[in-house]
Amino acid sequence: MALTEKKAAPLEFEQPLALLAQQIEALEKQVADNPELDKDIASLHDQYNQLKRSLYTNLRAIDHLAIARHQQRPYTRDYFSRWDEEWIELHGDRTGCDDPAMVTGLVRIGDFKVVAIGTQKGRVLRDKQLCNFGMPQPEGYRKAMRLFKHAEKFGLPIVTLIDTPGAYPGMAAEEHNQAQAVAANLMELAGVTVPVIAVVTGEGGSGGALAIGVANRILMLEHSVYSVISPEGCASILWRSNDKVAEACQAMKMTAREILELGVIDQVVEEPLGGAHHDYDFVASKLKQALIGQLENLSKMGPAEIRADRQAKFRKIGAVIETAAV
Repeated sequence: MALTEKKAAPLEFEQPLALLAQQIEALEKQVADNPELDKDIASLHDQYNQLKRSLYTNLRAIDHLAIARHQQRPYTRDYFSRWDEEWIELHGDRTGCDDPAMVTGLVRIGDFKVVAIGTQKGRVLRDKQLCNFGMPQPEGYRKAMRLFKHAEKFGLPIVTLIDTPGAYPGMAAEEHNQAQAVAANLMELAGVTVPVIAVVTGEGGSGGALAIGVANRILMLEHSVYSVISPEGCASILWRSNDKVAEACQAMKMTAREILELGVIDQVVEEPLGGAHHDYDFVASKLKQALIGQLENLSKMGPAEIRADRQAKFRKIGAVIETAAV
């Protein structure tokens, strides 16, 4: 019996599963010489499945973060190619640059033709370096801006996929006005009259995520995270220690279920047991279904209503009602 942990490198909290998988594998190699081992193998498989279910129903916030950052997690191109084998990639910011960390194109999702935009981390080291490990340059955000305007001009819905620790903070990015690029995207997305749906597929970090995340509907994959700062950054500021990352994850309320309860997002999309990196087709299909449902609902609104709906959504975030003291 093939175990998914043989395909994906185990995370720290998954080590008990990995050890049990190794025991099963060792016994399976001996079963030809000793058929009586079949019962032991079946028993270990039962233990394995029970342990797996127990682990993934009792995850800590830092465990969700580890899954969200898994190197084999599907990225933007993996989703686009599964939704539409003939999707058309659009390159460049029309000022001479094309940032590989921001992937943009025309994609068909079910019966809907959409302008799709997403961050890309890169799978191998060379690609990771080209993509700045998923941190877009100002040119990447300007490429996204060009596609926002394209969608508005032709009346196409916008779907964005977010998986970034944040905008690239390097010297060159600052020289090319990173802050202005992010701010301009925020303003543009707030004002478009076409439906916008954003999905946090992995990490949603700071303004780098929000620059393509001002949407009518915000979805998160089950093990993704969304926060104003990385847990490492939070720990260094509040506790001045790298040993407090787990506490920071818990305090920040950054997991999908927690953010749904806070009313910041609208839907949590199920992942396969163990995380999206175990079954790309499953999670792509689930996300496609969720997007089609949201697009169908939003398509019933007029342009002015779409814009008002989006602006009202963000005005409500963080709002509180004060009551008189008794």
